[in-house]
Amino acid sequence: MAAFVAVVEQQSFSKAGRELRLSTAVVSARVAKLEQHLGVRLLNRTTRQVSPTEEALEFYEECKKILSQVEVAEAVLASRKASPSGALRVTAPVVFGRKYLAPLLRDFQKQVPDLQIRLSLTDEFVDLVADGVDVAIRIAPLKDSSLKSLHLGASPRILCAAPRYLRQFGEPESLQDLLNHNCLLLRFPGSSQFQWHFEVDGKSQAIAVKGNLDSNNGDVIRDWALAGAGIVLKSRWEVAEYLASGELVQILPAARPLSVNISALYAGGGIQPPKIRLFLDFLKEGFQAVPDFSSASGGI
Repeated sequence: MAAFVAVVEQQSFSKAGRELRLSTAVVSARVAKLEQHLGVRLLNRTTRQVSPTEEALEFYEECKKILSQVEVAEAVLASRKASPSGALRVTAPVVFGRKYLAPLLRDFQKQVPDLQIRLSLTDEFVDLVADGVDVAIRIAPLKDSSLKSLHLGASPRILCAAPRYLRQFGEPESLQDLLNHNCLLLRFPGSSQFQWHFEVDGKSQAIAVKGNLDSNNGDVIRDWALAGAGIVLKSRWEVAEYLASGELVQILPAARPLSVNISALYAGGGIQPPKIRLFLDFLKEGFQAVPDFSSASGGI
């Protein structure tokens, strides 16, 4: 196809050969082989001139598109071979980032030593474009946007409280009982009310909970729960060690809180920079090996 396109554009086998750094004979043979494969004459040849046939004109335009796509594909492979450099800016929730993402980032940086990793941990949503972030890890339902996302797993959640709180205020026996309890809430900018979502008998149910303590930091919410201040809704991986030690107790086990996806968000459009593509591939592989988000734990 490249030989055919060059001949059409140069209107000469010899000029096409010089452009492709091939001999005239090789260019002629390749075009002839293409014609034989297609069963159609593509070029009218005379001793002085070469011109495309009527059938060849439409074929020429399609060949140009195909060759352009091949160039893009080769560029992607070439960029993957190159070692990325510069800065990779990543943001993630505090507890998740410290426990799971930070160790992975350390390993990723060893693979790409010319890359500088800049990790920002916050439980608040970050505007990727405004804040110049390359990849954001979200553990929440995703809103429609121009951003692309990579699914990394799912985070099953659990309702729990400290035994001292349950001894003092009693254990709720139904979701409606939560309305009479102090619920510890994670607050984000713009929050006006809080709803906890559950699956009961195969149906989704939302409870508008309330409490006298809220924070934008997940660690603070957990510590309040451990101190007996109220009931908390947490990802299972956040409180697994405290459930095992008995410092926290699961409540309403029959009412399953809806799981939330763990996603990596990044800007869409065009060919992604090598540092982002490599990092996303690394994340996908890395989280598949994390037991907390494996199918065996009910995470995915």
